[in-house]
Amino acid sequence: MKHFIGLDVAVKETAVCIVDETGRICREVKVVSHCDDLLAVLKDPALNIERVGLEAGPMSQWLFEGLACAGLPVICIETRHVKAFLKARPNKTDRNDARGIAQMMRVNLYRPVHVKTLTSQKRRALLTARKLLQGKAIAIENDIRGLLRNFGLKVGVVGTVKFEERICELVEGMPDLEEIMGPLLAARRKLRAEFARLHKKVLTIAKSDATCRRLMTVPGVGPVVALGYAATIDIPQRFRSSKAVGPILGLTPKLNESGESKRDGCISLCGDGMMRTLLYEAAQTLMTRVTKWSWLKAWAMNVAKRRGMRKAIVALARRLAVVMHRMWLDGTEFRWTRETMASAT
Repeated sequence: MKHFIGLDVAVKETAVCIVDETGRICREVKVVSHCDDLLAVLKDPALNIERVGLEAGPMSQWLFEGLACAGLPVICIETRHVKAFLKARPNKTDRNDARGIAQMMRVNLYRPVHVKTLTSQKRRALLTARKLLQGKAIAIENDIRGLLRNFGLKVGVVGTVKFEERICELVEGMPDLEEIMGPLLAARRKLRAEFARLHKKVLTIAKSDATCRRLMTVPGVGPVVALGYAATIDIPQRFRSSKAVGPILGLTPKLNESGESKRDGCISLCGDGMMRTLLYEAAQTLMTRVTKWSWLKAWAMNVAKRRGMRKAIVALARRLAVVMHRMWLDGTEFRWTRETMASAT
């Protein structure tokens, strides 16, 4: 008899539910959230395991890798599908969630999620850490501006390099404020230095990677966007078509239809938020800062004339995702004119 297993993963413990092909619960147990402890339960010779399901989450990639390497048919399932399936249960507990996931595996009612390779996970961690340091440094700078404004001291428009010099100039001759600003400026200095170190590492990786170099031929796309895109897409062949990248990144409008009403809303905002932000910034750069014209910029400008600049930037971000995916699959660089594209085909 076949068995189906549901895992409700938490930081400390994982609820395990094993059901047979008739839906009868064979075993329920809680174990430590570690691959070795889970394998001690799942490697029972009496079990004929057909599928093992766990919800996508912070620890799911690590557990998925460990269980898959042990030869188990493990599947990482989409979070929204799990939430909708388990919503019908009156009590939300780890035990009930594991039961629900096991039943999803049994009736084949789930959507699998792509688990990124180890290289993409490391690159993603690098970009996340870089963004975190940058955000903390900016937060300290804004707090410094707010604190000094209470004393009538206005920092004004100043760049990152001249910021500390400007603060020292404002608090000169005020020992109390100098004592307060000193630790804040030291913390900001350290954050900026570590941010620069991680940013340099991003530039080095992007420069040495052939895919990133190819993606950077697109106007507006720099090393951070290229590396983030490569880490997010991971394996381009997993998409049936390049147009499917837009919905995955949440850059397509969502439709709300019920009876006679039918309304197109804003973009769905599903998927990777950081990659969506990077693509939006790349599109904004292409439309406002890149002076050299291309067919892509001309297309976006025509959209801006009809629908406005904000919608044009979102549309261009979606188009960038599609174009970059096609370039990755074809192994070609960006073509600036339609004539070049036609002659190449």
